[in-house]
Amino acid sequence: MGKGSEAEKEVFRQYADLLIQIYRFEKPTLARINGHCLAGGTGFMLACDIVLAREDVTFGTPEVNVGLFPMMIGALIYRNVPRKKAMAMMLLGERLSAAQALDMGMVTRIFPGADFDRETGEILKALAAKSPVGMRLGKNALNRIESMPFEGAVRFLSEQLSVIAKTEDAREGITAFLEKRPPVFKGR
Repeated sequence: MGKGSEAEKEVFRQYADLLIQIYRFEKPTLARINGHCLAGGTGFMLACDIVLAREDVTFGTPEVNVGLFPMMIGALIYRNVPRKKAMAMMLLGERLSAAQALDMGMVTRIFPGADFDRETGEILKALAAKSPVGMRLGKNALNRIESMPFEGAVRFLSEQLSVIAKTEDAREGITAFLEKRPPVFKGR
């Protein structure tokens, strides 16, 4: 491929921008892996907050098998998988089972195929019942601390908790808890 054409570079930039958008998206993102997840699909999956997979699917980064390397998704792999396992995955280009992906931290939960739709539906319902403003503020805060030193991160999160505690949803959630009823969140 050489240095690559400008059109080719633009395609790679667009894919990188999409991964960043998914990773930084303010609402919860959930990947539902109902089929094999390889190469760029692995990047999309790892950019999500929660990954649910059928137990019979496989995962992998086969780029090395065709003379390439999983460059952009490497940043996501390193944020989800311990270094030695990440390197083995990217350098060997082997397929991983759903159980291996779960063990490595790439997948949140796996389910048998017969239960997959029901289980993912339940998790989506649980997410929809949470405070939209609380999740948005929380995700934004966690994204911002990724590269902070520990002490700065804890202090920053302390400040962010005081912001979330002032929301209508937080007041509603605490009131509902004390009144032993489900909260009715309004996203404010």
